[in-house]
Amino acid sequence: MVGTVSCARILQATSRARLGAFSLKRSSQLARRFSSTRSSSDIALGQQMHGFLVEDIQSVSELKLKAIRLRHERTGMEWLHIDRDDANNVFSIGFNTSVSDSTGVPHILEHTTLCGSEKYPVRDPFFKMLNRSLSTFMNAWTAHDYTQYPFSTQNGQDYENLQSVYLDAVFRPLLREMDFRQEGWRMEREKDLGWQIKGVVYNEMKGAFSDAGSLFASRAEQQMFPGTTYQFESGGDPQVIPELTYEQLKEFHARRYHPSNARAYSYGSFALAPQLKRVDAVIAGYTRQPPIVVPMDVQPFGEKMVTEFGPCESSSAGDKQTKFSISYLANDMRNVYETFAMSVFSGLLLHGAAAPMHQALLDTHMGSDYSSNTGYSPFTRRASLTVGLQGLADADIPMVEQRISETMARVGEQGFEQRRVDAALASVELAYKHKTGDFGMRLMQSVSTGWFHGVDPVEYLRVSENVGRLRADTGVFSKLVEKYVAKSNHKLKFVMLADPRYMQGLNEKEHELIQTKLAQLSPADLEVLDAKNAELAAEQGRTEDLSVLPTLTLDDVAPTARRFAVDMGVCAESVPVQWRTSATNGISYVRAINAVRDKYPELWPYMNLFCEALTYQGTRSRTMAEVETDMRLYTGGISFAPFVTTDLGNLGHIEAGISIGTHSLDANIERMYALVQELILQTDFTNESRLQALVASMATNMYNDVAGSGHAYARRLAASTLTPEMRAVEALDGLAQVRFLGDMRRSGDLRHVAEQLDKVRRVVFDRSTLRTAVTANANGVDANQRALEQMLHAYPSPTDLVSADGPRFEAQTGQYFCPMPVATGYAAQATRCVPFVHADSVKLQILAKLMTSGFLHREIRERNGAYGGGAAYSAIQGIFSFYSYRDPVPRDTLATFAKAVEWISTHSVSDRELREAKLSVFGDLDAPLSAADEGMAGFMSGVSDDMRQERRDGFFAVEAKDLRDVAEKYLAGEHTSAVIGPESLDMSGWTRVQV
Repeated sequence: MVGTVSCARILQATSRARLGAFSLKRSSQLARRFSSTRSSSDIALGQQMHGFLVEDIQSVSELKLKAIRLRHERTGMEWLHIDRDDANNVFSIGFNTSVSDSTGVPHILEHTTLCGSEKYPVRDPFFKMLNRSLSTFMNAWTAHDYTQYPFSTQNGQDYENLQSVYLDAVFRPLLREMDFRQEGWRMEREKDLGWQIKGVVYNEMKGAFSDAGSLFASRAEQQMFPGTTYQFESGGDPQVIPELTYEQLKEFHARRYHPSNARAYSYGSFALAPQLKRVDAVIAGYTRQPPIVVPMDVQPFGEKMVTEFGPCESSSAGDKQTKFSISYLANDMRNVYETFAMSVFSGLLLHGAAAPMHQALLDTHMGSDYSSNTGYSPFTRRASLTVGLQGLADADIPMVEQRISETMARVGEQGFEQRRVDAALASVELAYKHKTGDFGMRLMQSVSTGWFHGVDPVEYLRVSENVGRLRADTGVFSKLVEKYVAKSNHKLKFVMLADPRYMQGLNEKEHELIQTKLAQLSPADLEVLDAKNAELAAEQGRTEDLSVLPTLTLDDVAPTARRFAVDMGVCAESVPVQWRTSATNGISYVRAINAVRDKYPELWPYMNLFCEALTYQGTRSRTMAEVETDMRLYTGGISFAPFVTTDLGNLGHIEAGISIGTHSLDANIERMYALVQELILQTDFTNESRLQALVASMATNMYNDVAGSGHAYARRLAASTLTPEMRAVEALDGLAQVRFLGDMRRSGDLRHVAEQLDKVRRVVFDRSTLRTAVTANANGVDANQRALEQMLHAYPSPTDLVSADGPRFEAQTGQYFCPMPVATGYAAQATRCVPFVHADSVKLQILAKLMTSGFLHREIRERNGAYGGGAAYSAIQGIFSFYSYRDPVPRDTLATFAKAVEWISTHSVSDRELREAKLSVFGDLDAPLSAADEGMAGFMSGVSDDMRQERRDGFFAVEAKDLRDVAEKYLAGEHTSAVIGPESLDMSGWTRVQV
């Protein structure tokens, strides 16, 4: 992905959080392995530790942590250690990698460093370690000015293993030319297509540049910062990537991946001293080098307007295809307080029904939604504030510009309502009290940009100080408008017009680029390329000795799953309530599910819109602006979402309905429940003007989402013919929903829609089908019980509406193709398998891991050049699926899926492969949970602690022969395939799905 952060590894970052956590029962040997020496209290200012000097120690009481800053005395490497009582420990090594061109050199280097190192000379140890670890996160990404390699784990040995692999990868990579050609770009001769440009990053960026929103934001930013590093695309422009040479890649590494240019981050409960010792040994041969300087400060250019062309929006947009934004140069992002104040200002200005820009631009239907670059961006040396629209008619640009100007002036004069300001600051404080499983990783991300620009990262941790200062700063928002808007000396007006031939133009440019490259090569040069490509293909197919890589064993996996104690009760005489008492940091979490089982299928397409409308339309007695201010002042948000799950013993039976979620400080419990009650009982669906704006926004955003998440849409489409749940999911959140919203937007008449939404309310909100769950600390239980009971007594009674009998579901297979204006495609294949409680379910889940690591990664990513791909098994849905992501040859990948089944039928699964597949599964199962998610498996889908333990035992018991057996039993038969890709794909004979 490209934007603020260009993420070159998506495997774990995009996977759903899994259920479970580490066991509390361990042998004494495991206890020693997992334990750590909490020695931060012994660390003193000025202390020398393994080549590092302790430069600063600060405690941050509101976050319950101690921040220790160190510097390596010989090289100058900086280190931030966050000592906190958290089992999910984090480490990251990062480097300043600001660019001077758009070849994508830091992005390609990020990929290539992870393709083998001196100590671990195997192809792609990063992906290999996914199956040799119990990591809770592994990734790497390239931002504007830096590249980072973070991981997290709860296991001490695992932490040491991954730290060793990451450090060797960045400081001693092999950087082979064949890896550069695989990950970056290469010319390769195709039998039927002639010469083509291939490469993982090249194809990733082709996909990114065919995403209209991503392209608009990137181009606008480049125009905003001429003469600086930000005028270039750090992820790489597909037209420029082929200018990068292997020699330039090596030179960039030698200069940038140096300890003097590095920042190390560690977080959690593991001792610091052993880490410092390990890192000091790795960088022993380095000496200090001067800092690398690239232009970052833009020279103000006054005001300018730039027009470019880009892809079309969905057909539902009609002639409103234009994007327009105005960007203002803002503060130096190194000013932490002003950055915080601008961030709060941006939220108040733009977001929510009470926001002045929302009222001026969206409520008046000028466009379908804000442009993708709208907001405050503190990710460049000089930050920027942008306001814009997408789904705009060309003729309306002057009016939009006028309204932006008038709204800014009004805010400068009047500021914001004090209750809205209080609500915004309350939301900030509550967010930091919210206990999440990935707190350490989020903390790292929040400080990284400023830290790489020389800011003391601890300044970002003092949230309460900044909140207090802002509260006392009279007229702060008016002063910001005056300084950066009214007196702006650097303002960009950026227009992107939709070109129906845009994608065709990209293809023509690529063809011209290939022809230009070929014209520079002699017949002998082409023979050399053929030989190098043959060498790469041979290397990709070579069996490697992975014994050099460190690994955990199944002995490192806790035999028993952590259990979450809950009490079951009843409230308001008949409503089941699950109570969990836990350390929640003074926050109460509430979940509720209203289920209609498989009834009212005619209303399912409206469920998504219904849920969004509940927090958008306003109520019969109050505007949404008024309600929303109370929501932000007293809660951490209230969410409504469609809910579908399958019977654990029967794939033909489902439960569908609405899920409700909210949380608040214990002091605001009564207000939280009252707000939920108000939205449920009083939401006004008859406000057609707001409904029209909501439909336009949802239709546009969901259509645009397909370009970036096409693999998910392809998987839903493929599975939709196989089970009732997946049919419902496709209607609620698949291409069928994209088409449904587009048709609704085109029709313009929403009176019938309002009637349907009210019917959904009458059907869904029914006390007789309601169940609730409350997680709170002991002091908050009584208050929750009183407020919940009061809400339930007012809850709607059963409806008298009768459901129309929907068509009886019958599983069938097929082939579906959805043409989209994208440069790369997405392929998926789905097979119906077995219910959750079936003995083969655990085998299929392990099989998916094995097929991904043992075959599909090599074939889809390394050989075909797709950004990603693999196999997945959804145990509750009972669906086994294959998929590819940003795939240059999605039609060919379908054949790869078939070959994967052939491979497992003849492959002799080794003990190592089986162990690694199991480790990968246990890594998913034992990921840390937030306090809000503890005990939710049983509440949401009926998976009890006993069932989780039985399944865990089943994973341990799986044997190699079981995998071949289930592959032959389930995957060798019929399946459904789906492809999302460019219109030019030859998909004759396939059923076309139009959106």
